[in-house]
Amino acid sequence: MRTHGNAFVFIGGVVVGALVASVVGVLSAAQGSAAPRVINLPGRTVAAPFSDAVLAGNTLYVAGRLGMDPQTGRLPATAEQEARNVLDGVQAVLAEADMTMDDLVNVQVFCADVSLYGVFNRVYREYFTGEPPARAFLGSGPLLFGARFEVAGVAVGG
Repeated sequence: MRTHGNAFVFIGGVVVGALVASVVGVLSAAQGSAAPRVINLPGRTVAAPFSDAVLAGNTLYVAGRLGMDPQTGRLPATAEQEARNVLDGVQAVLAEADMTMDDLVNVQVFCADVSLYGVFNRVYREYFTGEPPARAFLGSGPLLFGARFEVAGVAVGG
């Protein structure tokens, strides 16, 4: 009897082990086994030591972006135009990864002057067709090049 009991325990262990290995394999495949892929906008001229985004599996990590005028490389005169520029930049990076603003799940907005919260929100609302992602709006103090806003985010593709 004892021999049969040990055999059942052994066989049960093998079956459970096989099931666990199968589930782990399926989960690993679902997360994507491809190495992370760098996403940069075409014609990028910035020699900064970072990429515009990195795609890991179906998750895109968008680097912080500033709202410089794409034609002049300078900040626009108004906070509203700067907000549009920075969000257009995020949108362009997402498009390069075949995603949209609605794929964003988390956004961080760094703002040199939190009194611009309302200005930013009026523009921000225009960029989403559904519910907006989770977001933090952080008073940052001075930003690079005197920018008012810097925006970074995380998107998940379908």
